[in-house]
Amino acid sequence: MTVFPLECLTVAYTTQSSDSRGLGDVAIVGVIDPDVATGDHLWRLAATMYTNPPTSQTQARWILTQCNRARTVNAPAYRDLPDAKWTGDLTREFHLDALFANHTSLRTGRLTIE
Repeated sequence: MTVFPLECLTVAYTTQSSDSRGLGDVAIVGVIDPDVATGDHLWRLAATMYTNPPTSQTQARWILTQCNRARTVNAPAYRDLPDAKWTGDLTREFHLDALFANHTSLRTGRLTIE
């Protein structure tokens, strides 16, 4: 799990596999500030990054890009928690039209790190 700040949110990103191959093709992205925001805030934030109204596909790709960037950069504000236990209230699932950042789908909501 990678935890990172994104605008006014604290976001956690991890992966799951859709089958037994263990590919991590499902991105799990959640806000971990339950009193501040929900997963819908991620989608609204993504929408503000474009001058023209974006599609859900564009928003999902923007969210995944931020997660990939956070994991790759590993700046001091970011934390990698490889053994973190978490629970989630995942309220939205979006299937991408093609593989993006090694993911076929994105699930968003709230995450609680134990």
